[in-house]
Amino acid sequence: MGSKQINRQQFTGYTFAIGATAIWSANFIIARGLSTSITPVTLAFWRWVVAVLVFMPFALKKLISEWDFVKKNILYLVITALLGITIFNTLIYFAGHTTTAINLSLISITFPIFIIILSRFFFSELFTVNKGIGILLVAVGVVSLITRGDFSRLLNLTFAIGDFWMLLASIIFAVYSILIRRKPKELSIWTLQLSTFILGLIMLFPFFVWDSITNPIPVFETRIVFAILYVGIFASLSAFVLWNKAVASVGPSKAGMVYYTLPLFSGFLAWFLLGEEISIVHFYSMLLIVPGILLANYEAEKV
Repeated sequence: MGSKQINRQQFTGYTFAIGATAIWSANFIIARGLSTSITPVTLAFWRWVVAVLVFMPFALKKLISEWDFVKKNILYLVITALLGITIFNTLIYFAGHTTTAINLSLISITFPIFIIILSRFFFSELFTVNKGIGILLVAVGVVSLITRGDFSRLLNLTFAIGDFWMLLASIIFAVYSILIRRKPKELSIWTLQLSTFILGLIMLFPFFVWDSITNPIPVFETRIVFAILYVGIFASLSAFVLWNKAVASVGPSKAGMVYYTLPLFSGFLAWFLLGEEISIVHFYSMLLIVPGILLANYEAEKV
């Protein structure tokens, strides 16, 4: 593979990762904003119903043509669906019910670190000085962003059960990204996505039934419907396809580093949608985050 083709592949991979991260940034706002209007399981269930219905016309033909490969790799697909579809986002919605936004943001940045650790363990990827310094710069930048430059706020953090759910979600998504890297070559991205969406929804259904019996049925007002459509079409379908393509192009570690830009996108959405102020702290944080990502992903050219 020529250097130009490699560079093009990396550029495409990073672009996909940035796109997925930008879309996912609104997922945290929805998780917090709907915490009193709809239960986490119900939100997750209808999210994946929408995703399956929207994605099926595009991917069903591919799924049928690769059905023998689906049956051959059913265990891989079930595990991947359980982690990435059934559990991951449901945990985020649970976390949004019982913890603060600052805690959610702090804990979410651990996800790429878990990817690097798991990649080192499973794929023997080297943990270089560049990665170490890059992670440190990014972490400082993100913490500076979410504490608004006042690091003393970290001393006043209190932890709730939601903090544990968010940490567990970060670990699960790291494992999911590792599994995506091991995707069987005979399965296309389209087949992988639709089959895991369907399997994940099937495994979520019993919990949805239990949730519907034990909790009041939510009122599907306009904002809830639009939120479900967003997480079902964009945060589920579009973002997952982009993320899986990114992982396939540049690997889970490099794609994971781009995830650190999520607070930047969340900050912009908070300013645009909620009228929150963007301060000089956001600018300084960006000066740390962007170089940190570039440094952690830098590889010297082989002579």
